[in-house]
Amino acid sequence: MNIIRNGMPATEQGQTCWIKPRSGGHGGSCLEARKLPGGRVALRQSTDPSGPALIFEPAEIRAFVAGASSGLAGELLG
Repeated sequence: MNIIRNGMPATEQGQTCWIKPRSGGHGGSCLEARKLPGGRVALRQSTDPSGPALIFEPAEIRAFVAGASSGLAGELLG
């Protein structure tokens, strides 16, 4: 297996184990996530599953999820 790196095609990370977090009724056009070894998480766009994936370290994904859950990402929507 290749070394998993930021921006690599998501298909190179495998086709299984990608999950869709709750999309809030946006018609399935959302992010998909995949747990990686060592606690890292890969994110890809569901409408472009072979496109690039962003790789987050454990502390980065924890901070992202905590911030989004508390409303800190609201300015990105409007």
